[in-house]
Amino acid sequence: MHRILTVSLVLALFAGIVAADDKPMRADLTPKDLARVRAVTAPTADFSKPENFELLPGGAATTRKLVNRDIFSQFSANLSFEDQERFNLGNGFFTKVWVSAPSSTQASDGLGPLFNSRGCQNCHLKDGRGHPPMGAVDDGVSMFLRVSVPPKTEAEKQLLATGQENVIPEPTYGTQLQNFAVPGPVAEGQMKVTYTDRPVTLDDGTVVTLRDPAYEVAELGYGPMAKDVELSPRVAPPMIGLGLVEAVPQEDILANADPDDTNHDGISGKPNWVKDVQTGQIMLGRFGWKDGAPTIRTQSAGAFGGDIGISTPLNNKPYGDCTVAEATCLKLPTGESPQVGGSEAPDPILDLVTFYSQNLAVPARRDIADPAVLRGKEAFYSIGCVSCHVPKFVTSRNAINDNQKFQLIWPYSDFLLHDMGDGLADYREEAQATGSEWRTAPLWGIGLTQTVSGHSFFLHDGRARNLTEAILWHGGEGQKARDAFANLPKSARDDLLAFLGSL
Repeated sequence: MHRILTVSLVLALFAGIVAADDKPMRADLTPKDLARVRAVTAPTADFSKPENFELLPGGAATTRKLVNRDIFSQFSANLSFEDQERFNLGNGFFTKVWVSAPSSTQASDGLGPLFNSRGCQNCHLKDGRGHPPMGAVDDGVSMFLRVSVPPKTEAEKQLLATGQENVIPEPTYGTQLQNFAVPGPVAEGQMKVTYTDRPVTLDDGTVVTLRDPAYEVAELGYGPMAKDVELSPRVAPPMIGLGLVEAVPQEDILANADPDDTNHDGISGKPNWVKDVQTGQIMLGRFGWKDGAPTIRTQSAGAFGGDIGISTPLNNKPYGDCTVAEATCLKLPTGESPQVGGSEAPDPILDLVTFYSQNLAVPARRDIADPAVLRGKEAFYSIGCVSCHVPKFVTSRNAINDNQKFQLIWPYSDFLLHDMGDGLADYREEAQATGSEWRTAPLWGIGLTQTVSGHSFFLHDGRARNLTEAILWHGGEGQKARDAFANLPKSARDDLLAFLGSL
């Protein structure tokens, strides 16, 4: 009850002035512009033709480049020439391969000592979606295990409830299992995943076999884990459209929040309030599988530290996620030096990587006037998918980047937490997110997953091998829509999948 009251109180504090329709006002808009925004973002009821501007899910920032494996790596189409140069510099650091210290390449050393990847691009392959280990020769670099323990004391519970901390670290292994190490220390361990088949029969008799994963850690390098350790697998999400998500006004996200389900529709979208490590303020979480990061800069600094073991101005930990129990790790040299700015990835490196991440463009839609796509869109609406996968927003006039201001965008997400049931639960709390709650994943670009990433694995751990399986894993607040999908005739299911493929 205390956790619910805390969220409700924060919602009230952040909602500000409320308009006559009970939606929070936007400080960046005049009443006339607000009326325009409400009209253009209202759900459509006409599925006979595409909506205006539907071709451009990222607004003027949408890329219309040739669709190929590099389509997620394009810069926002409306970037200035000067900003295109910044983007390219950021791309250089995003694709950089880091090495251990000491090294003759002082601008590139500081890796680890324990790590999951040697570079950002190694997880976000082609800026796309990661995947679970695929056979014995796959090191699973684009998927890793979060680790933590549940809060035990009232003080620890308060840290999570107020967003001051996201998790309580596992005493020996910290917050993330590091499956690689530089010469000297040993890796923390190796993630092991096994699958059990779970057949599901749809209404028309079609049998779909889901694969139910189980996770464990082998070859522990620093002794046993806590008995109450919580493990949560995570694949790297696609990078497109992040800056536009950051530009969505907080008021518009909160307008869809209903943590106590006061309207009794079974959908209880909830915000996650987390700490911005740059300012120390508690802010609305927008990024990560459980809304654990409030800004792209915070998310980028966390990935530098947790995934690669690289310190930044926001996360000045040159030993990454090493703990005091891992003494060998803490005795090794680091890549920090005054000549390169103090931390291992100082500004402007973090600034440039942040800018790059903010401006990876969303590709233009395809086949939006195809009759099957239009029928599938109608089915998507009619079975209730848009209750969480909210189609449209208009970004703020006060967005960080000029090219992302006041754009109509189509992310198909409300960016809120939803209880997805026991089937998808990782039973690991993250700030106010419970063990069964997940952020609604944006759907833009989802139809290009195979093209960019060479696979079609979905959900937070890649258990779903296609979009049908991903839908059938929905439980909790998604159960009603999932059941409606399962009850559709095959032709209607195919149409809905054609719509998703066009995103």
